[in-house]
Amino acid sequence: MKRIVMMAILALALPVAAFAGGVDLGNNGGTLSGSNAGLTLAGSELTSVTEANGTSIQGALGSISFTTGSLLSGNLQTGAIFNSGGSFVITSNGSGGLPGGTLFTGTFSSDVSWVESSKPCGPNGAVCYTLTGSLSGTWYTGRTLSGETTQITFSTSKSGFNGSIALASGNTVISTVPEPSTLGLLGTGLVGLAGMVRRKLKV
Repeated sequence: MKRIVMMAILALALPVAAFAGGVDLGNNGGTLSGSNAGLTLAGSELTSVTEANGTSIQGALGSISFTTGSLLSGNLQTGAIFNSGGSFVITSNGSGGLPGGTLFTGTFSSDVSWVESSKPCGPNGAVCYTLTGSLSGTWYTGRTLSGETTQITFSTSKSGFNGSIALASGNTVISTVPEPSTLGLLGTGLVGLAGMVRRKLKV
């Protein structure tokens, strides 16, 4: 009986392992602009793509752009929360062996945080901001992905955000979301197979 339980656990673990992994994407530059209606990133270059197996591609690979939902609370100068929704798009130019076209298209799946740096990060009291948000969407293969993005701005004047600001760098990590029905079917099938093998061994 103990052996069957162990095989069942292994069977359920196998599909999870098969769907494990993710992609780490870096971007630099561009302009982050906006108002109470939302923040928009344009002109940011996709500069790195690193897969879970360690494969890494560097260079001018494409672009990352996004738009958040509208302002939920706070203000653009001292820190705010923006509504979920909007859009988040990662596009490849076909360099480095990546397929050309849209790699990822999705939305912010929860509220987006816009935080002012705790102390001046530039000359004359200039400040920086960090944008953080969770994502969900579709990879170019059709697989559903979820993850998180962090985007850091260059310093602006000590008066804070005034409508637009240069982006320093960003990092986005997305990974596969396993479908519960698929996992259940695969796990059940493997448990059944384990039971058949056990019966044959007994005969």
